[in-house]
Amino acid sequence: MLVLHGPNLNLLGQREPGVYGSVTLDEIDRLIDREARTLHVKASCFQSNHEGALVDAIQQAWGQYNGLLINPAAYTHTSVAIRDAIAAVDLPAVEVHLSNIHQREPFRHHSYIAPIAVGQISGFGYYSYVLGLHALVHHLRGRRPPHLQESPESI
Repeated sequence: MLVLHGPNLNLLGQREPGVYGSVTLDEIDRLIDREARTLHVKASCFQSNHEGALVDAIQQAWGQYNGLLINPAAYTHTSVAIRDAIAAVDLPAVEVHLSNIHQREPFRHHSYIAPIAVGQISGFGYYSYVLGLHALVHHLRGRRPPHLQESPESI
C-alpha cells in the first residue's frame, strides 16, 4: 500500500492541535506500519507539501502498489491534478482526513478525490488512517470478515 500525506501534515503535533490532535506524522507512520504488519501487507509512507510531488508519487505507484491510502489535506478541495492521477493509475484509493471535513468551513465540504475513491473516512483523528487501511485491505481482499460470514439477515 502507498500512503500519501498532503501539505502541512508534516506539522502534525504542533499545528492546530485542537483540530488535528497532538500525534505527530512520524507517530502516524509508525502506527500505519505496525497495523499493516498485522494485516500482512506492506505500507510505504510519503509526505509532500508539493502537488507535483504527490502526482509523481501516484504515477510511480502504477504497477508497484496494490492500493492507495491518501490524505490529500488542502489539495482535497483544489487539486484536479491529484484526482486525475489517481484515476489514471486505476488503483483502489481510500481518502482519509483527521478532522471531519463536513463539520468545518463550507469550502472543505467538497472533495475532488471522493468520487473516484473506494471510500472516505474522516473525523477520527489519527485513527482515520487505521480505519482507512483496514477498509482498503478489506476491499482488495474482497471478502467478508470472519465474524460476518453468516447471512446479513442473521446480523
